[in-house]
Amino acid sequence: MDKLKEIFELQKELNERIGVNLEDLSEEGKTAWVLNYTRAMQQEMAELIDSVPWKWWAKYQKFDEQNAKVEIIDLFHFLISLAQVMGMTSDDVYEAYLKKNKVNHERQNSGYRVKNEEDSVHI
Repeated sequence: MDKLKEIFELQKELNERIGVNLEDLSEEGKTAWVLNYTRAMQQEMAELIDSVPWKWWAKYQKFDEQNAKVEIIDLFHFLISLAQVMGMTSDDVYEAYLKKNKVNHERQNSGYRVKNEEDSVHI
């Protein structure tokens, strides 16, 4: 089985186990879950930041690499759930990633001097 597809299936199972069904959401339901997951991701991002010695004035801090890895996976859990809220499958994410990656390379090739709002519309 494709690894990304397996991750999407495992996340769906976990969400359903905790009582979250993301299929056939109303617009109101989508809005609520997009907010829920982006807020959760903000918190996980804060926890990731706390794994890194960001206080340049404090000498006691150490880089907690193991915790940083865990926080990245927590972010990934919520990101997959967010994609599922938006009705995206693992194939959709893969295809969109390829298209966006191409756009990003094209931006770098051109020096990315001008923001073109239309270059990502096809993704």
